[in-house]
Parts: sequence; C-alpha cells; structure tokens
Amino acid sequence: MTRHVEKAMGTVFSFDVRHDADDAVARAVAWLHHVDEVFSTYRPDSPVSRLARGELGPADCPPEVGQVLALCAETERQTDGYFTAFPGGRLEPSGLVKGWAIEHASQLLTEAGAPRHCVNGGGDIQLGPDPFPWRIGIAHPLRHGELSAVVTGHDLAVATSGSAERGPHIIDPHTGLPAADLASLTLVGARLTAVDAYATAAFAMGEAARDWVEEQPGLEAYAVTVRGRTWQTSGFAAFTAAGEASAPPGYAVR
Repeated sequence: MTRHVEKAMGTVFSFDVRHDADDAVARAVAWLHHVDEVFSTYRPDSPVSRLARGELGPADCPPEVGQVLALCAETERQTDGYFTAFPGGRLEPSGLVKGWAIEHASQLLTEAGAPRHCVNGGGDIQLGPDPFPWRIGIAHPLRHGELSAVVTGHDLAVATSGSAERGPHIIDPHTGLPAADLASLTLVGARLTAVDAYATAAFAMGEAARDWVEEQPGLEAYAVTVRGRTWQTSGFAAFTAAGEASAPPGYAVR
C-alpha cells in the first residue's frame, strides 16, 4: 500500500494506492508538477501565461496546451457557454486543467499495474478500475463537519463545485454575476476531465443544471441549494446504494 500527499497547482493532492507503487506515484507526482509549470496562470513564465500575453502562439507551446484548449472549446460548446476558458476575456483554462491532470495521473497508476487507487486533488476525485468499491463522502456545504451524501463506486470520477469555502466565486458567463442558486453541486461520471469542468458549468447554471445533467449520458448530479434543500438527478441513487458494507474508507468532497 502506498499513500502520498503532494502540494501542487495551488492545492493538495492525495494518493491512496492499494498496491506497493512508490515509483508509479512518483511518476504521477512529477506529471502534476509538469502540468503546473505549463498551465499555471500565476507563473509569468509559464507557456499559458505567455500565450495569454500574446508572446507565444499555440504552435509554440507544449503539445498539451493545444489538447487542453481543444477540450475547453468542446466543453464550452457542450455546456452552452456556461464553461469558458476565457473568463473576463482572458485565457484561464484552470477550470478544466485540474481534472484533466488528475485523470491522467490515475491513468499512469493503472498503466503501472496499480488499478486499485484513489487520486484526490482538492476534493475532486478519480477512482481507478478497482474491483472493490470506494465510499466518497460529500460534505454538507451549510453544516460544517456533516456529510450530505455518500457516493459508492469504482472506475469513477466525483467533482464538487460550491461557495461554502471560497464564497460566491463561480461566475455565470452569461450574466457576469456570481452564481447564487446553489450552495454545492456534485457530479458523478466516468472521467474527471469532463466531470470537473461540467461541475463548474452546472453550478453556474443554478437550478437549470438539473435538466441539463439529465440530458448528459453517464452523468449524475446531487445538489444542495442555498436554502438547504437537496435534489438529485434520476440516476444518482445508483451510486449511493451498492457496495457500502465492503467499501474501504473514502474522502470528504468539498
């Protein structure tokens, strides 16, 4: 068993691997730091910062930049513009980069022969193709120290967007105002690249997120409104009913 905690990309990543996988975790950690070096908007010398200032063109950047920008454009299209890599008109792809980086770190572990793992980056989680389910606790945004739900599964991604810790910071791109309907929104799906970006977009949609998620194949949602009411999409219960007795401890999701 290998457990590791690493600070990168402005947050904390934790690896819980049910194998002896020190080398594989080291490669995954190196990958996260590489992503930070390329995509950080806080580093003036990063390729993304230089691209935003017009000092580089897309072709002059590492190939990962073009891949991420293409994913951002597709996500913007699929979310009717509620996700954007250009908030306020400036390049800022971080809303997709973290989930993409975590998903790839999970793939590195699986390819190294360590499929029984959980990679957690700031509360956004990718579970490996472990035959045994994990339990992921969803923190209640209005009741400190309490869980509002528990997700159970494997080969799964879980991402939560909300205002409980950072205040109303998620902007509705269509109005330019902070999204104010929901206290938190958790999405469950297969791969964290999409799930994490969609969680941000769906939170910005507010109450309209429920109908939008229902239309997305393989995606389910659980929400807590600012008044404390909860709702979930029609398939979310499938991730809360099975395997809890045999599941190892999970993690609280923001």
